[in-house]
Formats: sequence, structure tokens, C-alpha cells
Amino acid sequence: MTVGSGSADDKAVDAIVVGAGPNGLAAAITLARAGRSVRVYEAAPEVGGGTRTMELTLPGFRHDMCSTILPLTLASPFFRTIDLAARGVEIVHPDAPVAHPLDGGRAAVLERSVRATAEGLGDADGRAWRRLFGPLVRDVGKIGPEILRPVVHVPRHPLAMTRFGLPALRSARGLARGRFRDDPARALFAGIAAHSMLRLDRPLSASFGLVLATYAHAVGWPMTRGGASVVAQALAAELEAAGGEIVTGHQVDSVADLPPARAVLFDVTPRQLVAIAGDRLSPGMRLRAERFRYGPGVFKIDWALDGPVPWAADGPRRAATVHLGGTLDEIAASEAEVAAGRHPERPYVLFVQYAPWDTTRAPEGTTTAWAYCHVPAGSDVDMTARIEAQVERFAPGFRDRILARAVHGPAAMEAHDANYVGGDINGGIQDIRQLIFRPWPSLDPYRVGEGLYLCSSSTPPGGGVHGMSGMLAARSALRHELR
Repeated sequence: MTVGSGSADDKAVDAIVVGAGPNGLAAAITLARAGRSVRVYEAAPEVGGGTRTMELTLPGFRHDMCSTILPLTLASPFFRTIDLAARGVEIVHPDAPVAHPLDGGRAAVLERSVRATAEGLGDADGRAWRRLFGPLVRDVGKIGPEILRPVVHVPRHPLAMTRFGLPALRSARGLARGRFRDDPARALFAGIAAHSMLRLDRPLSASFGLVLATYAHAVGWPMTRGGASVVAQALAAELEAAGGEIVTGHQVDSVADLPPARAVLFDVTPRQLVAIAGDRLSPGMRLRAERFRYGPGVFKIDWALDGPVPWAADGPRRAATVHLGGTLDEIAASEAEVAAGRHPERPYVLFVQYAPWDTTRAPEGTTTAWAYCHVPAGSDVDMTARIEAQVERFAPGFRDRILARAVHGPAAMEAHDANYVGGDINGGIQDIRQLIFRPWPSLDPYRVGEGLYLCSSSTPPGGGVHGMSGMLAARSALRHELR
């Protein structure tokens, strides 16, 4: 494999992959394992896309630029084909996957055990949690592979999928209010479902909470020791072992500039696809790509801290991922504000802490933390004070722990990775239309033209570090041009 900068030779290959994020690398690995010659071009000086780790604040403080907690990596059928440990990836599990503090020093905690989680939610809501998640966790081996593929397909396990699908059709707010009686359980589910970046009163928004909470129980919400970049490095090593090439520091502006190849796979969103290969698309496909819709952006802060976060409640001290936003109604109101193009005063905040589970990310006695809130696409509003106020609300004295911060609004996120259009880290809004028919109605959502494929998170199953979009796109290419 050639891992270099700038250019490679122009010899023909079976396949070219544009973009070396997890999906692009997964596509290349799938093709190389099938015996096809493959070359990956990456504009950045290193592979990884959203799975890159950098010193963003102070020397010695390592921060994940985007992806950092990786449940879908453990759940992914693609990643199960890779011995991550042999590639130097150490999976680190916090004591609990998720915590959700509430005012008054209270907190709900999602434990790895469904039973233990239920015991912390009280009698009535505990029983409701067990009834909802017990069967899903039991059937995760059946429903997991069904979830991580296009929504429209004939399920192999229809009964298990029905148990998942019926509640998944509901809105997150409706499901939470219908199943749970008290604030802790309702807020815990709402905070997980809000990863969808959708209004919580929209149909299918419950599906995100169901999937992510099920995986929290089944495989955990882990981090990787030293930063998420080790995952990208492992994928690059896997590709090298399979005989593939990677060229970094090589911007692809037009498909016409690429060497001859039987298939080209793009780990980009439809906007970049049109810019690079628009003249190779049919008029109908180009129109669909131009009409693809993007979702809200994120405003992200990384902190260097002089010690652990001083949480008021015990629960958040046990979880790496902490959802800040208060009650179900508060979170729903915050996400509705973003959907309406406004900036909430009390935003829903996704917060990640690494101490005490990974001490390699900062000098001894210090630590790092990471958070973002949702904002309207392309927003230029500084949300620093609002995010930190939400942290301070549940961890009084947090601001006194800050040594330095690095702030990235939507424009800065897009500058880091062109796939984050307007700050959208999911590769396009995942509302009912673009979740069921992602990226658009098609019998093969990956094939966009003769010899052309889309393999990014804009295709099923959507956002997350799972590699499935790349693997499934590569399989499509193997059925067509690369038979």
C-alpha cells in the first residue's frame, strides 16, 4: 500500500475511492478483500475524516474532532470482520454508558444491564423500561443487521423487527410520555433520542432512542484509548494488508482528473458528488442529488480541564456520555427551536468526559472534555456561554476547571470535513423521508450512475462510525462493474 502525499501513479485500477473516512476505507477494504485493485484518494494529510484526534487546546491534550463514543463500531457487521485489538485499538468502557442529570442533584443512568437500569428508575418506570428494552436487547443479534442497512427491505426476522418497528414509528416525545410516568425515565430516553437532530415530536424520532439505548445495553457506549484516530489507523492498516493503496493530501475536484477505473466510489455527500461528477450523472440523478436535504449543524467545544468535572449528582461521574438539557419537555423545546431556525437559550448538550477511564489524553492530573449542541445549519452564533451554562447547571464549579477551550461552529466543522455541510455531522437530515428513502427512492441507493457509487453517511444506514455504508456500496459495485 502507498500511504503518501500528493499523487500516485496514473496506472489503471479496478476501483477508486474518493475520501478516507471510515466508510471510504470500509468500501476499499471490501473491494480489496474481493481481489480487486483499489486506490483511495484523501484531501486531508491523514485518513479518518470525522475520526481524527488532535491537540486542539494545549500541548499534550488530545481531542477527538468529531466521533468519540463508538457504540456502532462494536455493533457493526463490517467492523466484526476486523480484529481491532490486533490493529492496536483498545476499547475502553466507562462504568455506565449514559447518564442524564436533572435539577436538584438527581440523575438517571443507563447501565449495561437492563435490570440495573430499571432498578434505578423506580417501580413503574423500571417495569416499563424492562418491557421495552428487554426484548430488543434479547433480539439484538436479529435486529442489529436489519437496522444497519437500507430501511426498505424484506426482513429476515419479521417478528423481531415488528417488536422494534412498532414503537420505532412513534415520535420520541410520544413514546416517552406514553411509556414512562416520571421525569428521570422520560428525560433519559429523550436525551438518547435527541442524537437524531430532529424535533422530538416527529414520527420515527423514537427509533434513534430505541437503537442507541438497545446498543448501550448490548455492546456499550465505549471510547478508544488515546483517541478515535486509532480506528482510522486500524482501517488503513487493514487495507494495506489487503493490498490497497491510500494517497493523502490529494484533492479530487473532478472525476475526469482520476486515473482509469472500472468503478469510482465517493465517500462524500450529494453536494460534493455533483461538484465532482455532475457531468457524469443522468439529469434525473443530478436533480435528486441537488435536492438532497441537510440537517441542523453543531456548535462544538473542546476543553482542557485541570481535573474531573464536579458533577452535583453521582450518576454522571460513572458515565462517559452525559446528556444535558433537563426534562423531556425542555429537550423537546430546545430541538424544536433549532428546527425552527432559532438558537435555544438552554440548548440540549451532548457532553463527553474521559477521566478516569482514559488518562492518555491529557497530562497527569488533568483531563479533556468535549461537547456540542445543535444549531441551525450554517449558524454563526457563538453558543459557548450557553453550553457552559448548561454544564455549570449540573456541575457547579465547572468553569473554574477550564484551562483552555477550542471552539468550532458549523463553518469550522465544515472546513475540517467538507461532508459536514452547514455543520451537519450526519451527512443529511434523517427525517421520515430521508430515513426511509436515503438518500432518495432507489432500488440500489448506492449506485448513482454507470461505474459511480455513493458510499458516505448520506446513504443507508446513515451517520455513525460503522463502515456499513462503505461495505454495502462496495458490494453493489461488485455486483455490477466489478463482477
